[in-house]
Amino acid sequence: MLDRPTERARDHGWIFGLPPGIRSEQWPLDAVTGYPLMHGFTLLLPDDYRVHGEDIVAVSFFATAPDHNDGGAPDDPEIREAVAARPTHPRLSRMTDILDYEYAAILLTKSEYDGAFATPPAPLALATAERPRWLDVGGARAFHESAPGHARKLLPSTPLADLAETRAIVLAARTDDPNAGKGPQDTHVKHGAPTGYQPYYYYVDGVVSRDNFRLHDWGKNHAPNHLGGTMRPCQAVPEMSPFYIEFEEYFGGYNFGGGNAQLDFRDMKFDWACG
Repeated sequence: MLDRPTERARDHGWIFGLPPGIRSEQWPLDAVTGYPLMHGFTLLLPDDYRVHGEDIVAVSFFATAPDHNDGGAPDDPEIREAVAARPTHPRLSRMTDILDYEYAAILLTKSEYDGAFATPPAPLALATAERPRWLDVGGARAFHESAPGHARKLLPSTPLADLAETRAIVLAARTDDPNAGKGPQDTHVKHGAPTGYQPYYYYVDGVVSRDNFRLHDWGKNHAPNHLGGTMRPCQAVPEMSPFYIEFEEYFGGYNFGGGNAQLDFRDMKFDWACG
């Protein structure tokens, strides 16, 4: 994540801001609150990660607004039914977390990725929750306001109070990860067939203790926001395909309890854990 707005011609997507190329009515609403889900990031996928066909080149991720995510999702059947009755994007996938909060991902064609920013839809008339801050000032400014000390280390320049304000994503190749192309697994609790995935750590002489904990050399330059390869979740390793993105709270401005998240965009699985 760079501390400047995105320049689509040279970047690999953007954080905060708005999704591209979809109609307002296709923007997923939160089935918990009836407000639009917050756009977290839109990522242009490298060729090797275009697992849904050559024309599907990007993914947009949406999340419950952090100011609506606290302690567990209330359930209002009327809101849930109204959201389910709305038109959707043909490549929309919805996901929920352990607290029943809402997340969504939309797979984008090249023409959609190159398209104009979408306009958030109006919330449902049934919506009674407090209006999320991002709808008034944009996700980047809302993040900057919510955690000023932490945010200013990541975003030294103050974002504009604008729904379209973004921060650029730039991909860099990492060539020494033995887990590239392998589905992440916890060796102790795996459910599927072995994938050859290796832990990024080991214990000297096999003695499990804090003093004996070591990182493999190839695990020492791990980036917290990354595509595929070695996973570094805050808690247990969720079993996913090799085609996932792992990201921190600031990579779009979420409430993960100080933790991080993983989105498997091949199988449309989502998981997060607090720090």
